[in-house]
Amino acid sequence: MFSHVMVGSNDIDRSQRFYDAVLGVLGAGGPLRNTAGSGHVRLFYRHDGGTFCVSEPINAEPASFANGGTIGFKCATPEQVRAFHDTAVAHGGTSIEDAPGLREGTLGAMYLAYVRDPDGNKLCALHRPKAAG
Repeated sequence: MFSHVMVGSNDIDRSQRFYDAVLGVLGAGGPLRNTAGSGHVRLFYRHDGGTFCVSEPINAEPASFANGGTIGFKCATPEQVRAFHDTAVAHGGTSIEDAPGLREGTLGAMYLAYVRDPDGNKLCALHRPKAAG
């Protein structure tokens, strides 16, 4: 359904340090760093068929985060959820909502952790255990 997800950044080098570390937990390598004809810099992280992008805003206005928006990253294990969270916090992110852990709900059991990146974008690390059967 999605070709990519892009967030804005007011400090592309700070964002690269943050996302290199956090996305590295998921197995993503470093980004393709691109300078557009307009002069703004973009980072393209490719992994497991998806692309996550960070960009200086093309209109030269300050980047802002989406109120109510969340970007979710699939994790292979509960431990990877915790590592994503802890790495994010260690690299300038902010832990938000409940502590990382198991949540029971209408969609079944999930291990979740929520953080905000240094620009305020809300990120979720999610592991959905396989159903017994």
